[in-house]
Amino acid sequence: MKTGRISFQGELGAYSHSACRQAFPDMDVLPCRTFEDAIEACLSGETDLAMLPVENSTYGRVADVHSLLPASGLRIIDEAFVRVEIALMGLPGTKLDQITHAMSHVVLLGQARSFLNKHNIQPKIGADTAGSARAVAEAGDPTMAAMASSLAGEIYGLDVIADGIEDQQNNTTRFLVCAREADYSKRAERMVTTFTFRVRNIPAALYKAMGGFATNGVNMTKLESYMVGGSFIATEFYADIEGHPEEPHVKRALEELDFFTSHVTILGTYPRRRA
Repeated sequence: MKTGRISFQGELGAYSHSACRQAFPDMDVLPCRTFEDAIEACLSGETDLAMLPVENSTYGRVADVHSLLPASGLRIIDEAFVRVEIALMGLPGTKLDQITHAMSHVVLLGQARSFLNKHNIQPKIGADTAGSARAVAEAGDPTMAAMASSLAGEIYGLDVIADGIEDQQNNTTRFLVCAREADYSKRAERMVTTFTFRVRNIPAALYKAMGGFATNGVNMTKLESYMVGGSFIATEFYADIEGHPEEPHVKRALEELDFFTSHVTILGTYPRRRA
């Protein structure tokens, strides 16, 4: 059943909400408290899609998604990139020289440290970015500002006092668009295949498993490891490669990978988007 809805983790006005609006402007959004809730909403059919952040160019990977996605049963059907443009927002009519404190998620506070120091504004940790905007709107304190997306200010009735205050002007978050089913027959000029694998317990297994990608000319753009089940010896690998599994050189590389692994799980094959 198609619902025309997409789920994301966070409150209305979060950067994940911005990603949904940019990539699927005609879909209704369903904000969820946790990543697990956003995934479950899609699995249950409450939404058609889930928008999940996977990594940020400044902060690094979103570890929860790397561990949750492989076991979720969802498939990656696309990717999206959102520039993290941080806005300082306050009550309507508030001026910059009135602001003494700024509230946001701890990660975002660290991404605008230069601006805060320059204007002698003290950081205040909030639960998340959009929630901080809502809290500032509800508090009614003209000395308190929120740092979030301009979308959050629009939703909660705040004025943008300063925009683009992030230290790194290329600060970008990559999102994965997930669905219950995927049509892998669809092709684009540039494709990405994402998969997880666990190597067999033999000497130099990872080195040997990676050799097939080199000899077959397959570009691996990401390789990360994470523990499974709290064990220091059970390590899963998460990888992105360029190409479609049915392309001959990619198929040969994956066949060689299979020989040195206990399992390989394809999470999705989808078009490569520009950041």
